[in-house]
Amino acid sequence: MSFQSFNYIPDFELSIVRSQTKLWVLTLTLFVSAGVTAQQGQSIPTFAEDVAPIIYDNCVECHRPGSIAPMSLIDYEVVRAFGPIIKDRVVSRKMPPFFVDKTIGVQGFIDDPSLSDQEIGTIVRWVDGGAPQGDLDNLPAVPQYEQQVAWTLEDEMGRPPDLVVPIPEPFTVPAGGPNWWMTFVSETGLTRDRWVQAFETKPSADGYPVVHHAVTSMRFPEGGGGFLSEYALGKTADINPPGTGQLIKAGTELVWNIHYAAAADGTDHTDRTQLGLWLLPEDEEPENRLIRAHMADNEDLDIAGGVANARTDGYEFIEENIRITAFQPHLHNLGTRQCLEVIYQDNRRQMLSCADWDFGWHIAYNYEEDVQPLIPKGSMIHVTSWYNNSLTNPWAGDSRNWVGFGQRSTDEMAFSWISYYELTDEEFEAAVAERQQRLISGTD
Repeated sequence: MSFQSFNYIPDFELSIVRSQTKLWVLTLTLFVSAGVTAQQGQSIPTFAEDVAPIIYDNCVECHRPGSIAPMSLIDYEVVRAFGPIIKDRVVSRKMPPFFVDKTIGVQGFIDDPSLSDQEIGTIVRWVDGGAPQGDLDNLPAVPQYEQQVAWTLEDEMGRPPDLVVPIPEPFTVPAGGPNWWMTFVSETGLTRDRWVQAFETKPSADGYPVVHHAVTSMRFPEGGGGFLSEYALGKTADINPPGTGQLIKAGTELVWNIHYAAAADGTDHTDRTQLGLWLLPEDEEPENRLIRAHMADNEDLDIAGGVANARTDGYEFIEENIRITAFQPHLHNLGTRQCLEVIYQDNRRQMLSCADWDFGWHIAYNYEEDVQPLIPKGSMIHVTSWYNNSLTNPWAGDSRNWVGFGQRSTDEMAFSWISYYELTDEEFEAAVAERQQRLISGTD
């Protein structure tokens, strides 16, 4: 699928956030109506035969004992009790969490957990039909998961990490203490240059409630190095696209930047976050060197109190041809939405992606290879972000207060994490020609 053209409408961006609530209400109403109509001609789904397979396949990885979600959805009685809330969350597509706008820009994402319209309709009809249990003999087996501290990528990668690097010493965050921004330096012990295939950052079990973010950079022995990985709420791991990798040299030190915040349970917590790295074979070198960087930063934020749709804009000039593999918005508590656009040298503008924002889910939207945006050098990346600093935002604190840029969650930020690799002019022209040929042949 190729890029979808987008014609700029001056008032569009101002109305997006304002209209979201009305849109969800309208969508919910339509689904409820559709569910009632469908029930007239269809049998009512049951939990055992119809709903449990959806819940077990898509929800219980988080909604289970000992995991991060607020309630377990393994047992029928619990699911039935939360049925109206579950219906609301799936109809509004807030769950499973994947907030990219599927009506704007480039479409086609790897590991999209979104429910199908049919699955959503099944849940709606089940709730509206009284949430019957069904025959428990037909109930599927409950999925089994490792403990919370297990590496989530281990199954997908087929092995545990090749290299695990913890922070040098455990760090205790006292109850009721202030926010801490700590810098740690860890030795990797690497004796030869290697290429990173995937990585996962894992706070310790006791430290999980107090780790707000954990960012690692590389310090090469001869100087330089650059960004490596990021952990934040709702995100732990990244797998680099095929044919790409991140170089980590022999003797590299990892420099950690970790933001700790006291836990809400009022007790001390001790953390020893660690980074797991999956490496390409020793003699294998990827075709392209992947870069992860935040782009179009805007630190001149001025979000007035009481404003429900404040907007900021950031820009980044692209000096080399690039192929974008992932887009990940980054905002804080007031953020509601972010859009990624490219402005070409001839002033054409093309919307690449928009995504709603939830501070509990730092999601990287990984483009499928066939639709990864190809951006010619000399273009401008434009990132637009929206914020709700009004009484309608429960995360706004005292919405009478002005909010500006800062490191705390109660401050704000505005940028996109972009994963990409550079292309020579010849590589870029070849990639564009391939896209054009697929369009002509009707396979895109």
